[in-house]
Amino acid sequence: MDVTGGPRDQSSGAGHGPGAQTDGPSGDYGDPVSEQTQQRTTPAGRRVVVVGAGMAGVQTAVALREQGFTGTVTLIGAEPHPPYDRPPLSKAVLLGKADGAAFDVDFAALGIELRLGEEVRAVRPADHEVDTASGPVPYDALVLATGAEPIRLPGTEDVPGVHLLRTLDDAERLRPVLADQRDVVVVGAGWIGAEFATAAREAGCAVTVVEAADRPLAGALPAEVAAPMTGWYADAGVVLRTHARVARVEPGTVVLDDGTRLPAGAVVVGVGARPATGVLTGSGIALGAHGEIVADDRLRASAPDVHAVGDCASFPSARYGERLLVHHWDNALQGPRTVAADILGEAPVAYDPVPYFWSEQFGRFVQYAGHHAGADTFLWRGDPAGPAWSVCWLRGGRLVALLAVGRPRDLAQGRRLIEAGAAMDPALLADHARPLKAATL
Repeated sequence: MDVTGGPRDQSSGAGHGPGAQTDGPSGDYGDPVSEQTQQRTTPAGRRVVVVGAGMAGVQTAVALREQGFTGTVTLIGAEPHPPYDRPPLSKAVLLGKADGAAFDVDFAALGIELRLGEEVRAVRPADHEVDTASGPVPYDALVLATGAEPIRLPGTEDVPGVHLLRTLDDAERLRPVLADQRDVVVVGAGWIGAEFATAAREAGCAVTVVEAADRPLAGALPAEVAAPMTGWYADAGVVLRTHARVARVEPGTVVLDDGTRLPAGAVVVGVGARPATGVLTGSGIALGAHGEIVADDRLRASAPDVHAVGDCASFPSARYGERLLVHHWDNALQGPRTVAADILGEAPVAYDPVPYFWSEQFGRFVQYAGHHAGADTFLWRGDPAGPAWSVCWLRGGRLVALLAVGRPRDLAQGRRLIEAGAAMDPALLADHARPLKAATL
């Protein structure tokens, strides 16, 4: 997980998915429209442009239609592929079990214009236009859903056999690596590194993971929580080398800073991601310390008529008392409803979700909810040497975060308790035989 200001690459319980329909009277685009919705719809001539065709962008476009927007909606994506979901890339697509992960959305029926394979080159808020290769695109409301971009390993740009895993094309390029069972070196023992290593071992590849820190997930979890996960690598037949830095990558070889040479039929770099906001240079839109768009609690950027949602934006959390930058699928799923409501003038509730994500690695299902940076109490539920256990973080006696390994019920109950701000009895909470909800005061 990457929640800046505290500890990835995800719950669908937050509502309908893209294009989901319910029974009810039909509007112009096939979405259910009540009489109240019809009364609050915006003028038909209003134009919304959404930049970014990932989960956040697609969900924003769909939410606008579901909430009754009747103006034009244009979705601009840099990739030529139909918009797709990213989590399957490190699993089913990579292993050849699926050819893609396109969203099940009928954009034409919803009246959403797709402009794919088109990069936005600049944003000009003063003129209410974005610049593309084919010319300027005017807007009345702009939604920036540009996502995040993977951090590259310096000096490897022109070295053959070095891969990232962020896009569908990245996954397609890696398929033959796994199919041919090549020796693979993964740089970075974070969430994406562990997920790729899991898939590579399933395909029969020899895998070595190189991590500069002393443990996996060093930037995401405290040492005592990440420690049990170290053994997962060896159990799966993966060689994990910590305290190891890459000096350089040569064709077929990774050279570490101590001179060790690791054979590598392929190198996969998973050392993090940063907000993809380079296009905003010169726009005047305020960016934060991590290069992210600084949004308010309605996900509005600093420029008029501009919103930002998903991996590219941070937002103030009243629950945690700090600004959060959340690089996870669930944030891209939830935020668009707030954006759409604000564009429609509905005065949405302040955006302050409980961050959530999941990861499948080495035969284990790992889930995390909350934000543990400000916690003052930490306790275990179950034996971390076993197959199923949880970790709880409290602040002022209230549950603020939970990590669950093979305990989905703990996660589900814990997430609701975090949302409710429930006070907990630490002694009861540590009893893993009790339901989590039985530990409330």
